[in-house]
Amino acid sequence: MSKNLLERLNKGPVICAEGFLFEIERRGYMSSGEFVPMVSLENPEALEILHKDFQHAGSDVVEAFTYNGHREKMKVIGKEELIEPLNRAALKIARKVADLKSTGSKPNLMAGNISNSNIWNDKDKKTHLQVEKMFNEMIGWAVDEGADMLIGETYYYAEEAFKALEVMKKTKLPTVVTIAPMAEDVMRDGYGIVETCKELEQRGADVVGMNCFRGPATMLPYLEEIRKKVKCHVGALPIPVRTNKKHTTWFNLPDRSDCACPAPHGRTFPTALEPLLCNRYEIGQFAKDAYKIGINYLGVCCLGNPMLVREVAHAVGLTVPASKYREKMENHFMYGEDIPKHMKDYGNKA
Repeated sequence: MSKNLLERLNKGPVICAEGFLFEIERRGYMSSGEFVPMVSLENPEALEILHKDFQHAGSDVVEAFTYNGHREKMKVIGKEELIEPLNRAALKIARKVADLKSTGSKPNLMAGNISNSNIWNDKDKKTHLQVEKMFNEMIGWAVDEGADMLIGETYYYAEEAFKALEVMKKTKLPTVVTIAPMAEDVMRDGYGIVETCKELEQRGADVVGMNCFRGPATMLPYLEEIRKKVKCHVGALPIPVRTNKKHTTWFNLPDRSDCACPAPHGRTFPTALEPLLCNRYEIGQFAKDAYKIGINYLGVCCLGNPMLVREVAHAVGLTVPASKYREKMENHFMYGEDIPKHMKDYGNKA
């Protein structure tokens, strides 16, 4: 198998596991709210295990966990001096796992990553220079540590996505840029969603598309339009959350009416979303639908986990190491063909 992203996409689906931020927090190695990826320095073995789990589940890309690992976030927690050690540690862990043969039979691609800066202001040029500096240093470290490709993700300002692409293109590595529009259904600086993806293609992105903020129901309609309007490969990485026409992103999703203990900060985002999660079959159907319309770069973003990554792989016809443990309901004590009738009755009456 080629180590070149485009060659692999031209032949078929490429799976990319994202969502490290929430999964690491759920495993107890990150503070919710801060969401700074100190895990690469403080608990590197935990990050390595998660990477291995994602590869075992079928991810073709080992994305270095540098999301939010930029200078602005490090400044917030008073540890700006650790910015380079953190990035290099995350990149080295990703490179190590990508080179392992124990996670599957094919070589995996190691990706450097830059993301939304949280400080980009379309009316303040000074922030543009700050962000460009942040992107340049992070991409420089990714190249130093042997990245096979680069991912820019979760941009809700179109111009910030363009700046990320500009920096990444200097390296000559394959580039993936995915945007995350908020509930206005346009980018925050006024660009349309499809328009932004078309412009990214024109500026040289190898893969354009969407990630995060939106679940399958409110992401797929835009992906269908993007796929029609661009000739390059398209990326589709939703959150596994039941967003809807009234609440198109996860930021203002109301809780279930039977919730006995709502989040103290007043919203389900980001710590009380569990009752609103998609099941594995919904994620599998999303991947199948996206693949059917010609989208080959597929994955799951925040709140994703290895089981959902495996579901994406299975939905597009792939067999992965974790396929050995796919569900076998024929052996379940309520559903199996050879299960005693009284046991099935328990299931019907439960």
